[in-house]
Amino acid sequence: MELRVERLAQVLVEYSVNVQPGDRVAILSEPAAAPLIEAVYERVLARGGHPLPLISLPGLDERFYRLASDEQLAAVDPFRRFVYEECDALIRILAATNTRELSGIDPSRQVLRSKALAPLMQRYMQRGATGELKWNGTLFPTPAFAQEAEMSLYDYEAFVYGACFCDREDPIAEWQRIHREQERVVQWLRGRSRVRVVGPNADLTLSIAGRTFINSDGHHNMPSGEVFTGPVEDSANGWIRFTYPAITGGRVVEGIELRFEGGKVVGAKAKKNEAYLVQVLDTDAGSRFLGEFAIGTNDGIQRFTKNILFDEKIGGSIHLAVGNGYPETGSTNHSAIHWDMICDMRDGGEIWVDDEILYRNGAFMI
Repeated sequence: MELRVERLAQVLVEYSVNVQPGDRVAILSEPAAAPLIEAVYERVLARGGHPLPLISLPGLDERFYRLASDEQLAAVDPFRRFVYEECDALIRILAATNTRELSGIDPSRQVLRSKALAPLMQRYMQRGATGELKWNGTLFPTPAFAQEAEMSLYDYEAFVYGACFCDREDPIAEWQRIHREQERVVQWLRGRSRVRVVGPNADLTLSIAGRTFINSDGHHNMPSGEVFTGPVEDSANGWIRFTYPAITGGRVVEGIELRFEGGKVVGAKAKKNEAYLVQVLDTDAGSRFLGEFAIGTNDGIQRFTKNILFDEKIGGSIHLAVGNGYPETGSTNHSAIHWDMICDMRDGGEIWVDDEILYRNGAFMI
């Protein structure tokens, strides 16, 4: 166990955000991740960086949303502003002890908070796109995450560290291999225009003209394993049914089906929590448009765990995100939300690009 934690800390500090002497490195997490926080802290010091741990207690977010006034919900604290605007690197370590902490909160309060933070999040994403801010989000396996995934903690730890390659002697070499494999796909997609996703759960077209596909190889998420872009904002037409539940704000929305016209979601339904789905889609002017189209490539993730950090990378799946797009892809869609929704493609799904087959039944055909 300790060896896997040390390897994950090494990957995060030396590969993912590549800490350099003098870097101010924010470490955001919860107490349950103490072993990994300590290991990351030591690695940052060893690289000559300045570790800045910001540790939140379980339950504080729930108290904030329950007790804060509208004025307090709309306020941006100076600590958060410093992290997103001034730090050189950010490592976010998820370590929840209650994954449903916010499930009883009025969604309108969460929407108000998201809108208040939107300008700061735009600045964060802009700095990330230019490389001014090096960031990575990861997870420390806790009993709460294991329970959500319907696994024992022992098995969940093996799953997490296996997906990050930290059960291997040289995980950094493994991520470098993933980069090379995904780069072949990224290069094939360069300069192409029209995507069609078709199969039992989709008949959707969108444009990628002038957009850049990103090779997500462990620098921004750990684990990673996807290639993604931001579709042309007014280009999505058709429908898609998401085969896995979509989880955000402590709520589970199941059986989502979206219909697009001119890039915009014009029809939305769900088998569970449909009213919440519609409320989130109505957050702002950009929340009904796509900010991301992505293909998951991590074959070490073959089960749904109710955690988007892992689930969106499931080998054989695609995901779309409504809301904010990543500037480095060329996306110009702005929103206070970015909500990923996943569709399994291994049951007859296909992706055609400019009338050439790219992907069939969860595998690349190029």
